Amino acid sequence: MMSKRSFSILVVDDEQLQRDVLTGYLRKQRYVVSHAASAAEALTLLAKEHTDLVLTDMNMPGKTGHELLVAIRSGYPETDVVVMTAFGTIEHAVAAMRAGAYDFISKPIDLDTLDLLLGRLQERRVLVSENKVLREQLAERFSFDGIISQSAGMQQVLQTAARVAATRAPVLVRGESGTGKELIARAVHFASDRKNGPFISVNCAALNENLLESELFGHEKGAFTGAEKQRRGRFELADGGTLFLDEIGDISAATQVRLLRVLQEQTFERVGGSETLRVDVRVIAATHKNLESAIADGKFREDLFYRLNVVAVDIPPLRERRDDIQILLDHFLRRFAGEYKRKCLTFSKEAWEQLVRYDYPGNVRELENIVQRSVILSRGEIIAVEDLPASLRTVMKEPTREIGTGNLEEQVEKLEQQIIFDALRTAGNNQSKAAEQIGISERTLRYKLKKWGVK
Repeated sequence: MMSKRSFSILVVDDEQLQRDVLTGYLRKQRYVVSHAASAAEALTLLAKEHTDLVLTDMNMPGKTGHELLVAIRSGYPETDVVVMTAFGTIEHAVAAMRAGAYDFISKPIDLDTLDLLLGRLQERRVLVSENKVLREQLAERFSFDGIISQSAGMQQVLQTAARVAATRAPVLVRGESGTGKELIARAVHFASDRKNGPFISVNCAALNENLLESELFGHEKGAFTGAEKQRRGRFELADGGTLFLDEIGDISAATQVRLLRVLQEQTFERVGGSETLRVDVRVIAATHKNLESAIADGKFREDLFYRLNVVAVDIPPLRERRDDIQILLDHFLRRFAGEYKRKCLTFSKEAWEQLVRYDYPGNVRELENIVQRSVILSRGEIIAVEDLPASLRTVMKEPTREIGTGNLEEQVEKLEQQIIFDALRTAGNNQSKAAEQIGISERTLRYKLKKWGVK
């Protein structure tokens, strides 16, 4: 609970005796207290000093307590309001709650009740403050600036995602497993005007058709066996925010129809229900599948595809953006070394070379797991080749070059191809870097690729 000395209260009541009693009691409880005899005087004080809570009477000459409440909610949204109502005027209290009051308390004021109310209010303010800090930390972590990348391909992805974030257009994020599709989706959310709303994620591949429909749209009590009470779906929970549908290519034909309707009309019914619900949700979908092929095979609706694919963000696999491998290795080493209190850790030269040359079929997720495992299993301050996964060590053993048979000119050309293709792979298909790496001009490299019929 926050300190009473840092919690400020403004008591507003036209009756001086009531004002003096409340002010005196609250000061004895070590709150910071000021008082006003009218709504106009209260607004003057609010303009001069920060106030956490206004405790106001409802019936006052001039502006009423209800009018003061409306003015505070408009001009000082972070200030809470508790209204004091005489016995028998509960309808006024209900109206005040609808207008944004935190709570009400009946006159004559019971001090024990007032203490409990103030305690609840302070706990709530602490939670709100903590949630605000957590949301700011999440926004920073999942910002576009927080995504670790320096490759040209990934920078283009981030630029596209940043431009679409300012709109409410649906986004389809495509890429292999482990490339960071949800990371991009969260970055779009936190860069949008929906950042203060919820970000809800659903893995469509993890649920069968019936469970997925219930998960997305909710269900009514008795809708199916085991539905013992009403449940809100992810669309309802994401109202005002973003819904991330991962592995959208795995949903059934029936679910595709319901999803299409939500995207078109922003309305749906819970499973087993008849009430039409309206939501304001931005949908970001992701898949590692080729949806165009699925459409051709009759497994995915073409109209749904075009609804989802208003803006496409295609994330290249890690092997095609090798410029990112080194900085990702550095990033995850610092992160896990700090997490496991191994801050002086570093990779040996041999381990580093193998990690940099590996193709990472599992993409960034695999790289992260390899680094975490190596940090855990390493001894001393250097991560050696022996600390790397056995599968990676096996893959990275240099094969014996088999040039084959043929005359000298043919064998030299085969060796030349191997060297150039290895350089291109290491340079992430960047021809300038590959040429520089093996000591030839880019023009010569392009000529040889053209000669070999390589695009």
